[in-house]
Amino acid sequence: MIYGATGYTGGLIAEWARQHALRPVLGGRDAMRLGALAERLGLEQRVAALSDPERLREALRGIRVVLHAAGPFSQTSRPMVEACLHAGAHYLDISAEVDAIEALVQRDAEARGRGIMIMPGVGFDVVPSDCLAAHVAGRLRKPRRLALGIRGLTFATRGSAKTLAEYAGRDVKVRRNGTIIGVPPGSLERSFDFGDGARASLGVGWGDVSSAYFTTGVPDVEVYFEATPVMRGMLTASRYFGGVLRTGPWQAMLQTWADLLSDGPSEEQRAMVGTVIVAEAEGPSGQRACARLRAPEAYTVASMTAPTIAARVLTGDLEVGFQTPARVYGANFVLGLPGISREDVE
Repeated sequence: MIYGATGYTGGLIAEWARQHALRPVLGGRDAMRLGALAERLGLEQRVAALSDPERLREALRGIRVVLHAAGPFSQTSRPMVEACLHAGAHYLDISAEVDAIEALVQRDAEARGRGIMIMPGVGFDVVPSDCLAAHVAGRLRKPRRLALGIRGLTFATRGSAKTLAEYAGRDVKVRRNGTIIGVPPGSLERSFDFGDGARASLGVGWGDVSSAYFTTGVPDVEVYFEATPVMRGMLTASRYFGGVLRTGPWQAMLQTWADLLSDGPSEEQRAMVGTVIVAEAEGPSGQRACARLRAPEAYTVASMTAPTIAARVLTGDLEVGFQTPARVYGANFVLGLPGISREDVE
């Protein structure tokens, strides 16, 4: 089941899956929109709200894998995981939210007891960066530090904007000595070479702060986005006006603003841009390993990675308990997808 199939990313995932001989059940709470999508793709639909546990459990009857695409995951992952544990269905999601991923780490023992896998971050967040992190970490003996730089997150869907609004004014999450801590927004800055020389980049709280630790064992993890004017402005506002942005009236205003956005970019717009990820690992004696990965636009990547992993889980290619993409499927997994390439950097 693809739950949240009527959302922008969920819809792209459903279309890619259908085009590649998969026949997922489409799930969601909006019967009208779900019915229209199911009719267009020729797929089964099941209507259930996350707020109705009994109905949700009924909707998962006979489902072996749930691909959860309805965020914000800080609010939606728990009820779906509960339903998956009850149904004995493997749980996948496309979250990039550090707190949401960390909450799923705590369900490891339950998942093992039920013989299911819990794997968040099977979209652009965090499959390509997780694979790249595993690659550079594997080139060093006992790496101590890992830094990831990301360029090209050009578009924001309505759902992504709502998640950004929810985290406005909060500290940026990083991992130090194996523990996740918060630092002020805009306080971390360094350079990455995305292929055209050093570019300033700003620290952000991205899902790899959680997942890369479990994939690589590296105790210090930081994630950066290229410091575009928009990104710098957002982090500056979050740092100096965070107290105001976290208040109820401002949160309501930001959520309303998010509702006014379009669903997401067109296929033509997505085809015009790409993404670049750089991973740098450092060993205890200062040894370094660096690699660069080039990929299509982020939502395009998610539309490929998520159903590809779901298909592998359906064949039994999985490990029970809490898992991360590259930990189970390896550093080279992402290289098997169209338009993705990797190069080591001296």
